[in-house]
Amino acid sequence: MNDPTRATYRVHFENGKFANRQMRIGTAPQPAPEPPRAPRVPRVAKLMALAVRFDGLVRGGHVKDFAEIARLGYVTRGRISQIMDLANLAPDIQEELLFLASAKTGKDAITERDLRPITRHMDWQSQRRLWRTMTNRDEPKAPQPEGIVAIRSKILQMLDVSVVVDRQ
Repeated sequence: MNDPTRATYRVHFENGKFANRQMRIGTAPQPAPEPPRAPRVPRVAKLMALAVRFDGLVRGGHVKDFAEIARLGYVTRGRISQIMDLANLAPDIQEELLFLASAKTGKDAITERDLRPITRHMDWQSQRRLWRTMTNRDEPKAPQPEGIVAIRSKILQMLDVSVVVDRQ
């Protein structure tokens, strides 16, 4: 196939100006490697941060009330109420929401809608109980004894002796 009237070139096509495809001579350049993506912050964590921020704006007098925040944000007052209900959660639950790990793929594990039944309870203990149920956690364990109490109980366990206190 050494035909002098035939030329063989390696070509590739690129997007030119105004999205016109243009033919270029040579091999196509290797695409740049995609930079690693930062982990996505869960939506409920963003909403929890918004609730804290909105509460600060109202308390600080920067906005008149939550209705004004709704008008400024082009959302309904009901939606602002749903977001602000997150501020009524127990502080430890709020902290867990703010530092919630992001889902690697797919939907978030916890949504604001999932938290609505918990926010209806004003008692923090019942909120914590519902939170543990929702996140499939066990009841908190009693703290381990420290100091002389810990030493004494460990010795008694080693000796397999029970202590009987006679109170009269």
